[in-house]
Formats: sequence, C-alpha cells, structure tokens
Amino acid sequence: MPAAELTAAPIRRTIAGARQRAGDRLFFGVLLAFGLLTVAIVVLLGWSLAASSLQTWKRFGFHFLWTSEWDPVSEQFGALPFIYGTLVSSALALLIAVPLGVGSAIFLAELAPRRLSDACTFLIELLAAIPSVILGLMGIFLLVPAVRFVEPLLTKWLGWLPLFQGAPYGVGMLSASLILAVMVLPYIAVITRQVLLNVPRPLKEAMLALGATRWETVWKVSLPYARSGIVGAVFLSLGRALGETMAVTMVIGNTPKISASLFAPSYTMAAVIANELAEAVGDMHLQSLIAIGLVLLLITLVVNGAARLMLMRLEK
Repeated sequence: MPAAELTAAPIRRTIAGARQRAGDRLFFGVLLAFGLLTVAIVVLLGWSLAASSLQTWKRFGFHFLWTSEWDPVSEQFGALPFIYGTLVSSALALLIAVPLGVGSAIFLAELAPRRLSDACTFLIELLAAIPSVILGLMGIFLLVPAVRFVEPLLTKWLGWLPLFQGAPYGVGMLSASLILAVMVLPYIAVITRQVLLNVPRPLKEAMLALGATRWETVWKVSLPYARSGIVGAVFLSLGRALGETMAVTMVIGNTPKISASLFAPSYTMAAVIANELAEAVGDMHLQSLIAIGLVLLLITLVVNGAARLMLMRLEK
C-alpha cells in the first residue's frame, strides 16, 4: 500500500468519527429540546392557571380547598364538593374496572384461542375510540334508567349502609362511576393483555413442568412478572378518569353537595368548569373556576408522580 494511502486512512477515520460525534450531539440536542419543551408547556400551563386565579387564592386562601359553599350570587366559592366528586367517582370506577380489566386480560392472554383473543382485543380497542359524548348519551338513555331500576333493590338489600340510602334518582355518583368504569376498562384490559403476552414463555413452561396448574402459573409467574405494567395501566386509567368531562357531566347530576349515598347527585371539577365557564360573569366566579382547574392539574401531577415512584419501587 502506498505511503500516501497509509497516511490518508487515519485522517478519513478521524473525519468520519468527528461527523458521527457531531450527528450524535445534534440528535441529543434536538431530543433534549423536545423534552424541555414538554416540561416548559406544563410549567407554563400551571403558571397561567395560578396567575389567572390569583384573586381567588388571595381572598379564600387554602380554605378554598375544604369549603363546601358554592354561591356565584354572593361570590362565596369552595372547591371541596368538586374535589370529593372527582376523587370518589374515579376511585369507584377503578374499583369496578380493575377486576374486570385484569380478568379479561388474563383470559385473552392466557386462556383464549389466538383468533378469539385478537378479535376481542380489537373490539375492546374500538370501545376506547368511542367519543365520550356518545358514551354520555348511552348513559342517559340506557344506563340511567337501569340504575334507577336497580337502586330500590340495592336499598332493600343493602339499605343499612349509608352508601345505598336515598331516593332513586338514576343520575348521581353511581351512574357516573359506572360510565367512567366503561371508559377506562379498555385501557386496563388492552395494556394488561400486552404485558402478559410479553412474559417469557420458558418461565411459564417451567412452572407447568413442575406440576403447577394453569391458575397457579398465572398467579405465581405471569402476574408478578407483569406487575409493574399492570400498575402503570391502572394509574393511566386513573388519570383518564380524573379528567373526564362530558360523559360524567351528563349522568352525575351536577349538584355541588357532599353525600355519603351513591344515589345522590354530585359534581366533578371538570364538569363544573365545562358547565359554568361560559356563564361566569363576575371575575371572582371565573377565577374560582380557573382555580379548580389548577387544583385538577396538581392532583393529576401528584397521581402521575405517585405512579412513577411506585413503578420505580416495583422495578427494584
């Protein structure tokens, strides 16, 4: 090989390495900018909500969070009924949807034939694509009459509990929780099924080879392996339930009162913003609604942060 080529080869490698490093730095810089932009949007949103609700916080302080009165005429505002309605309806929705979603995912991933599993998964994904206003209409015309029929039976059997006392309105916390459960069920079922399908097959085959039943294999191998993914699906569904507006607004009754009964009408933070924002004439009324939006944003951030911490602990 000529001496000139021997001298040029290291130079070409150096130039190629420099170009590669420059490309890596550019790639890193672009992705870093995207990440910082996302964080900046969240910070800007929080700052905008805080600045637009400053009068509410100055007048009521943190009493705004645990005051129940909501009277736009006398300009007395408290967010506690809406916080209560949001948290209780979301918790009840998860209480209903998590067993159904995880159970459906176990069947589809572990027991059902592949064709049946794929077909059912496709239908479940279609359920997630239905607009919330359509689900709200279904709730009004189908769910509310059914709940109104069932509520007297619940009062007859379980009326000794405060949860099942009161007049059978049909609209109320129970209907809102059921419609929310229908909305978050596809997320739990589809994500959990996918996580269960990713469980290494040799682990399950080894468990079966030791004489374990199918149920024992699922309980002792598949579910522990997929635990972090299932928890992530549950918290993702919780975030979806906390921010849902239209479907809940149409079936919850929209009454700013706190009641232990699931039959009583209630209200959520997203619903009150959707209902009253266009009609808010006074500055204090408008800023109180924005303050509720800020509280909802903070609750969502806290829920997502708790989910991340739990997932980190589970991964360890």
